[in-house]
Amino acid sequence: MTTVTAVSVLRRGAAALGLAAGLLLTSCGGSGRSGSSDGAGQASAPPPSPLTLPPTASPGSPSALASASTPPGQRPPASTWPTYHGDTTRRGYAASSPDPVNPKVRWTAQLDAPAYASPLAVGDLVVQATAGGTVFGLDAATGAVRWRTHLADPISGDSLPCGNVAKLGVVGTPAYDQASGLVFAVTTQAGPQHVLYGVDAGTGAVKVRRGVDAPGMAPATHLQRAALAINGGRVYVAYGGNYGDCGQYQGRVVAVGTRGDGPLVTFAVPTKREAGIWAASGPAVLPNGELLVTTGNGEATGGTWDRSDSVLRLSPTLALLDAFAPTGWAQENGVDADLGSTGPLVLPDGRAVAAGKGGSIYLVDPAALRGVGGQLASLQGCQSYGWMAAGPAVAGSTLVFVPCTSGVQQVIVGPGRALRKGWSGPGQVTGSPVVAGTTVWSVQQDGALYGLDAATGAVRATVQVGDATRFATPAVSGSDLFVGTRRGVTAVALR
Repeated sequence: MTTVTAVSVLRRGAAALGLAAGLLLTSCGGSGRSGSSDGAGQASAPPPSPLTLPPTASPGSPSALASASTPPGQRPPASTWPTYHGDTTRRGYAASSPDPVNPKVRWTAQLDAPAYASPLAVGDLVVQATAGGTVFGLDAATGAVRWRTHLADPISGDSLPCGNVAKLGVVGTPAYDQASGLVFAVTTQAGPQHVLYGVDAGTGAVKVRRGVDAPGMAPATHLQRAALAINGGRVYVAYGGNYGDCGQYQGRVVAVGTRGDGPLVTFAVPTKREAGIWAASGPAVLPNGELLVTTGNGEATGGTWDRSDSVLRLSPTLALLDAFAPTGWAQENGVDADLGSTGPLVLPDGRAVAAGKGGSIYLVDPAALRGVGGQLASLQGCQSYGWMAAGPAVAGSTLVFVPCTSGVQQVIVGPGRALRKGWSGPGQVTGSPVVAGTTVWSVQQDGALYGLDAATGAVRATVQVGDATRFATPAVSGSDLFVGTRRGVTAVALR
């Protein structure tokens, strides 16, 4: 089940300079409308049912976290992978993890429903949410269930006006907040309605519960697929549309404090319809606490730019500050070839890379996105779905790995505004990558986990982990990878 075909390691120092010189030479489901196609008519959702809060934790009360998590004097557990792709820049890079030597499956855990969400690594636990509406705390060494918390029964996808997910419980990747010791996850549950839960990472006890549907929003036409982001004491929740783009929806972001109290802060893309924020990675966070998101295709195919098919910069309180769009944004809207299929990746120098269904990769400056056509540089020839990763810095350049439909593509960013292609991976390796050490890991829907040499793209290892959902991506913790699958979680030991 494990095949090691090659093992090589990026060399530092002078060897890295030689590598750089060599590099210079060298949810959307099947049809892909934003998970999000032409609208099949407008549908209104039934009104959300009232929330019944747990008697021990009123979300508007300062006591909601008084007994929330760790006992007094005891610190919440640290996390090596607390959010989608490891941190809120979404880089997906674990520099100190080893390269593979005879990698193999350490354990598998069968759970109650498919895992659309990426696992988290919190202390000695793997935290996995499922489409069954359940969050599991698993022993990282053995896969044994330490705790299991069923948040809410999922709703059937057949009850929605369109879509391609059979059961919707927790679909977006949760996030862990070390300050409170809580794992936050959003369920889609009866109503329909979207509800944010804060779960004690140590015990699985529910400590926060709060509805997170924005005023005036029809929950039935809004899919919460994007990963949550936590920053500055707030949880950020992004929404796109269901597969098929039916009904009235707009890309939205909702923010609420990690205590669950206070008013919701909301943002809606200033468009009449669509422009979903649906990429699995969710919002990325800049060093100053501002957010970057990408939006999907909008209904507008001409006229005034409506911030669809765009990269948007939002303030921590969700004011729209700046935006970028390709010059052909309106044409891309018309053929469903938008940027929304892949979220923005924040680089170590503060710049960002964006890619999408339109076939282009863009280097942008979040501090000055400069509107339509405001990119610093661009490349063509990559339809991208899922999420990118940024790996080792080599001779003043950063290596970025993009999940193109033709295979993972290495892109070299820098020095300066330079943007160029490196190697292209095998055509069957298209899953959202992460980088552990100097190996790029990508899991496919058929369950094949590939490890590619970050310098050359050569296959170093393959491991069968079990069938996975389209946007599955591994979590990295030390010398282990954890992969959510259609049956649960698989742990892979790199050595």
